Amino acid sequence: MKPGFQTTLRDRVEICGFGVHSAQPARVVIHPADVESGIVILRTGLPEGRERLIEAKWSNVTQTALCTVLGDSSGAAVATVEHLMAALAGLNVDNALIEIDGPEVPVMDGSAAPFVAAIDSVGLVHQGRPRRFIRVVRPLRVESGAAYAELKPGGRGLRLDIEIDFEAAAIGRQRRAFDLDPATFRKDISRARTFGFVSDVKKLWQAGFALGSSLENSVALDGDAVLNPEGLRYVDEFVRHKALDAIGDLALAGAPIIGAYHSYRPGHKINAMMLSALFADRRAYEVVDGAPRRTYAMGAGAIGRVATAYAANAD
Repeated sequence: MKPGFQTTLRDRVEICGFGVHSAQPARVVIHPADVESGIVILRTGLPEGRERLIEAKWSNVTQTALCTVLGDSSGAAVATVEHLMAALAGLNVDNALIEIDGPEVPVMDGSAAPFVAAIDSVGLVHQGRPRRFIRVVRPLRVESGAAYAELKPGGRGLRLDIEIDFEAAAIGRQRRAFDLDPATFRKDISRARTFGFVSDVKKLWQAGFALGSSLENSVALDGDAVLNPEGLRYVDEFVRHKALDAIGDLALAGAPIIGAYHSYRPGHKINAMMLSALFADRRAYEVVDGAPRRTYAMGAGAIGRVATAYAANAD
C-alpha cells in the first residue's frame, strides 16, 4: 500500500445482522468507490421502494442519544453508524459506498472487529490521489455538563486521550491514550464492545432503545458485576470502547484529522459538538494532502466537494 494515497476496498463485502436499538435486521454491502468519493451511505428499503444517498459527514448527524444517527431532510436515516465508521477510519479507508437496507447498522458483537474482519477479507487498494487531512491549527474546547472535549494542534496523525469516570466499581475512572494507526486500531481498540447497565434497560426499552441488546453484543453490568460469562476482552475495555466511538464519530469530519483529541466523560454528543465547533471556525484548521507542506485553499478546484461538506452548520 502506498503511504499517503487514498484507498478503497478491493472488492465488495457483505455483512448481515440486526440493530442493537431497533432489533431490526439489516444487510450491509460495502462497495469500492472512486477517488474523492469519501464515505457515502446508500439507504435502501425505504417506503415505496425509495432509496437515498446520505454522505457520512458531521452536518448530517441528526441524533446523538446513545448512538450516532445520520439522516437527511427527506426523513431517510441510518442509526448506529459509529462502529462501522470507526473500522473504516481505523483501517485508513478513504472511499466506500455503504449500501444498507435497514434503519440501523448491525451491532454484530458490539465492537468494530467484525467490520474489520470483513474489510480484511477483501483487502484494500491504493488509488491515484493523495489522501487529504484536516490539520488542526488552533485549540478548541467544547463542554456539556461535566463532560468536555479538547482538540489541539500536534502530531502527524490523530492522537486520542480518552477518560471515563463511572461510580460503578467495575468501571471506575479509566484513561487511555492512543496514536491511531491500523495496527493499533486492530490490536488495542477494534475488539472493545459497547456496554450498559441492567438497571437502565427498562428505561431504554421504554424510550425505544436497546431492543436488540444481549450478552452476545454488549457488556452488561449489574451493579459492580460484569454479567458476561467470558468476562472482558481488555481489563479496561470500557474506555477503549469510548475511544472506538470517538474514532467513528470523528471520522464524520470527512477526512482524517491531524491533531490531539482529549475527552473527559465522552459520548456521541460531545464528539459531534467538537466537529461542529471545528468547522464553525475556519481559522482552526487547514486541509492538506499527503505530500509534504502542501496546503489547499478551500472551495477551489478538486477540493470543491470537501469545501461544500464543511460549509454548513451542524444539524
